[in-house]
Amino acid sequence: MSIAKQVDEYIGSHPSIQDCLKKGLVNYSALSRAIIKENKLDKERDFEAVLVASRRYAGKKQLTAAREEQIKAILKKSSLEIKNRVCVAILSRGVSLNTLIDLADAITKEGGLLHLIRGAGTFTLITDERFFHRVEKKFKARIIEEKKNLVEILITAPKEIETTSGVTAYLYTLFGENGLNILETMSTWTDTLFIIEEKDAAKAMELLRF
Repeated sequence: MSIAKQVDEYIGSHPSIQDCLKKGLVNYSALSRAIIKENKLDKERDFEAVLVASRRYAGKKQLTAAREEQIKAILKKSSLEIKNRVCVAILSRGVSLNTLIDLADAITKEGGLLHLIRGAGTFTLITDERFFHRVEKKFKARIIEEKKNLVEILITAPKEIETTSGVTAYLYTLFGENGLNILETMSTWTDTLFIIEEKDAAKAMELLRF
């Protein structure tokens, strides 16, 4: 394996080093020595090549940092809504789509929350807990799994999100690195929706204060 590849793999497997590289907080000589030791390279022969590869990797991270600032600028201009007492029902694909549509119409006419996601083998139905008894009544035999005590976070971004790559990936990383599990997600035009557990709501809102 080439030295450049070994450097990429080493730094790529250490998120803390990547973060320091983006912020310009790394001593490249110390980093190079650590990589040489970890990969059992020759300190005299390979030091310069490892040093060059580390700085090249940092250059790529600086570009990533610039993209991150662009994403943050979009999120700062976004609106944020949160709704509690949300539940999710996973339904088998044997359910009638017309029945689902009728239920969705009835719930939305009463001002309720309703999102429907069609997967390869299931439907995911997201609604208010107060309407869940209707879901059970119509589809009890088709409910594979149900989840309650959830929160919906809705981020409505400005239109430039359409031409800015990496926004959703950034949000997933932000949540994941802080120990928050996203149970369901969907997007439509400039809206991005996350379903998380209610216990994580306060932490999620704090993370989204850009």
